[in-house]
Amino acid sequence: MNEKYQPRRTQRTQRVIQLNASASSVSSVVIILVIAALMFTAARISAQMTGTPTAGYRQEPGAVASSIPAPLREIGFDQHLDQPLPLDTHFTDEHGRDVRLGQYFGSKPVVLAFVYYTCPMLCTQVLNAMTSTLGVLSLDAGKDFEVVLVDFDPRETPEQAAAKKAEQLQRYKRPGADAGWHFLTGSEPSIKAVTTAAGFRYAWDEQTKQFAHPTGILIVTPDGRPARYLFGIEYGPRDVRFALLEASAGRIGSVADSLLLYCYHYDPMTGRYGLYIMRTLRIAGVATVLLIATFIIVMVRREKSSTSSVPPWNASARSSRPQSLKPKA
Repeated sequence: MNEKYQPRRTQRTQRVIQLNASASSVSSVVIILVIAALMFTAARISAQMTGTPTAGYRQEPGAVASSIPAPLREIGFDQHLDQPLPLDTHFTDEHGRDVRLGQYFGSKPVVLAFVYYTCPMLCTQVLNAMTSTLGVLSLDAGKDFEVVLVDFDPRETPEQAAAKKAEQLQRYKRPGADAGWHFLTGSEPSIKAVTTAAGFRYAWDEQTKQFAHPTGILIVTPDGRPARYLFGIEYGPRDVRFALLEASAGRIGSVADSLLLYCYHYDPMTGRYGLYIMRTLRIAGVATVLLIATFIIVMVRREKSSTSSVPPWNASARSSRPQSLKPKA
């Protein structure tokens, strides 16, 4: 009678071996994927760190101070993170109305930039790059955030501000964007109050009849505190989106955005976001454990369902088995 059960035991043994082999294969694949992801992450971080943008003029080591043009010695972009801006400062908007800076704050984060509208070079590049980046985001100006441009040339007029706004809205090409973009002009004291609070240092170059200034944009919290500085004349959509999410304190974005933001951290030295390796490893580890646990549960349930449906020939053998095992009188 024991010979009749030998095939069944062999089948179960083979199924267990197959189950263990499958689990080992899945574990190996998961480990390989995690290693590949980490290698890809390291490559991206290396690429990011080698492309650090400049926040303005930097004196090279060993350079003589007298060899640097006087205006360039005074410009810079100091990060006054979490320091309140003077929201009571008054400006004139593109329609010629007297406005208070604080009226653009309160419920949404603000993208803030300092420019002058007749700038022949850098300011136009900053505006065009910022508009292009905002144009590819799923977030909308006016709905999810506000855009405020402060003109630091007190001689410019609301008409020039209106012309620059029309130009940028033509590039942005989103319905209802007019209410979310604000181009301001103001007096010298108002301009100095806001630029000083934000750490934006500029100077007039009498020789070229132009302003010397750094480049970059600020992402400001709804209550008027700079949360992130993004330097240079190019702003990655990922960096701008993450900065807006952080500045909004969870008021905009999705759960997926929050998870991605958990894996990245802001580097004040570069003005960019980079992957946080330890957090990424934790999430990858949890995902691996869940994947293996799910696979084991599925395989165990499949094993139980296959053993519950016993073939007829095997059922008769099972019913006869206890009788053969009874001790003889």
